[in-house]
Amino acid sequence: MNRRFFISSSIAVVGFAVLSRLPSWAQPNEKVLSGVLAVSPHPGPLPGGEGVGVGRDSTFNSPGSSIQEKSKSKGIKKVTKTDAEWKSQLTPEQYDVLRHEGTEYAFTSPLNDIHDKGTFICAGCELPVFSSAQKFDSGTGWPSFWAPLKKENVIEETDRSAGMTRTKVSCAQCEGHLGHVFDDGPKPTGLRYCMNGVAMKFVKG
Repeated sequence: MNRRFFISSSIAVVGFAVLSRLPSWAQPNEKVLSGVLAVSPHPGPLPGGEGVGVGRDSTFNSPGSSIQEKSKSKGIKKVTKTDAEWKSQLTPEQYDVLRHEGTEYAFTSPLNDIHDKGTFICAGCELPVFSSAQKFDSGTGWPSFWAPLKKENVIEETDRSAGMTRTKVSCAQCEGHLGHVFDDGPKPTGLRYCMNGVAMKFVKG
């Protein structure tokens, strides 16, 4: 027998014998003795943001995960159609405004005179975009609101057309053009969502 092996084996036997005589509270964990590191199935949070995307949170943080996509869109599924499909579905006036960012003439929309309780939906895809509860008479000739029904139901982007800088408002579902928003509205927001009536439909109730 190799002398070195004999010595190391003897030390191991003696060590085991000593450990076996220790009280149970002083004995090392079984897995440690066997060289296996015990890891808790519920690890605590790591410092400095380490471990993001690992374990339970990996589904949410994965770039292509459906959960992450839902959190961004708030459940709004995009409606995409060809130009020919939009043209056949919409009236010429709706098509000009929704798909080509046209503007209807002031004081021409029947929606100006609507004061009933209800919801204003996109004329292109019927996504609810404004509520009668936020509607007010701005005197401009276009249906006006001090806030959208839900912030995530509209898209706001900088518009530098017509030689000025404005913020255009589009439907978040079909990206149809609705109008513009200005900062001269009433309380509580101080905003005026100036919408094209032809780009919306009113649903009473």
